[in-house]
Amino acid sequence: MPTSPTFSPRDVVISAVSLLVFVLLDLLDFILCYFYRFLDVILEGNPVPCYCQKRGREERSDGEGGGGGGGGGGEEVSETLHGRRNLFREMGFFPFWKAASAGEEERGELRSPRWSDCSCISCLSWQEKGQDKLHLAVMEPSQGRKKEFDTDSTESVVFLHGFLSSSSFWVETVFHNLSEATKQSFRMVAVDLLGFGRSPKPSNCTYTVREHLDMIEASVVRPLELNSYHIVAHSMGCIIALAMAAKHTESVKSLTLVAPPCFDSTEEEASHSALNKLAERRVWPPLLFGSAVMSWYEHLGRTVCFVFCRNHSTWEWMMKLVTRRRALSFLFMDLTKHTHHSAWHTMHNVICGGAKLVDEHLEALRKANLPVTVIHGDKDRLVPMECSYNLKSKLPHADLKVINGRDHSTVILGREKMFTDQLEQIWFSSTN
Repeated sequence: MPTSPTFSPRDVVISAVSLLVFVLLDLLDFILCYFYRFLDVILEGNPVPCYCQKRGREERSDGEGGGGGGGGGGEEVSETLHGRRNLFREMGFFPFWKAASAGEEERGELRSPRWSDCSCISCLSWQEKGQDKLHLAVMEPSQGRKKEFDTDSTESVVFLHGFLSSSSFWVETVFHNLSEATKQSFRMVAVDLLGFGRSPKPSNCTYTVREHLDMIEASVVRPLELNSYHIVAHSMGCIIALAMAAKHTESVKSLTLVAPPCFDSTEEEASHSALNKLAERRVWPPLLFGSAVMSWYEHLGRTVCFVFCRNHSTWEWMMKLVTRRRALSFLFMDLTKHTHHSAWHTMHNVICGGAKLVDEHLEALRKANLPVTVIHGDKDRLVPMECSYNLKSKLPHADLKVINGRDHSTVILGREKMFTDQLEQIWFSSTN
């Protein structure tokens, strides 16, 4: 006979506390919805509609398919945006509740930044310069290579960062640890993804996989005339990297995915499954609790961004004062280089909504027999190992490397030189 699962007293306590805490958070987010709606109407006139009102699949596809920057398409907008459960919202008898009006859905007419976003020179540099391209950190081949070879035939490596990060992640971990042979043979291109770092953060786009990919093509692939290149991606960037490699299989020489959040897309509600696994509504461990709060609660997340991202200059000044350092770690600096709009939509439309696209992209890579390497730490609590095992099962020729004793960040951090050596072996073996 099958045995029923057993729960320890600790699990029971955590479950009970989680239930109570998230009921309170449901109420707080529900109240904040009306609070922000009131302020947005006053300060913006035509505010960005929130996603608290549940709507049907057909209405979502028709109402949200648009958006600037490349036309995301209704089928790419994640169901988790409107499908997040909230006890008080689901009661359905609150008199002030209503769907966003037709006028509010016109995202293309909204201004950027919003009143709750940072308006410092650094955060608005892309807008003031009229730039509609992504920010890039580029390391060209050394002079010796340029004199000996035609730089147009030089192979490149494109780096895509993870959530709440930027190109600095790759500059600090990989660029500084490259061998001389690699510096002479490859061009390094680290990208600030749309909505992060110093790249544009428009409020009139839904940050779907397609919109991210369109911007990479417009800012990197076409301007740099990349005909032969490798891709390296971490965490969330892996979803975009899969789409990029699947579309450009003839140009991509190798694909390296580090801690890819690739859940089983054959499930009936793949987006919701990804959300529940990456951001389960539990108070422990703390990292999971933080992910749950920022992923399930649109208005709580906006409040966090209002406090920290909008006032990042003040927090940076305080940290420098406390630590007595002139320069702060790139890990700390990157945490606030986004708007709530860009982070919220990317979280749902790329990480959750992208789950529906994984199988299609993996099939394209399988047919092309593209060299794929997957690197994952066995102590990763943010993206479970099942993601890489799932990817491996659907892409048998992929080389899966499990790094013992490493988690989501330390799979790279703390072993930068060793990680860079691994990358170089992949690049040279794929080139020859």
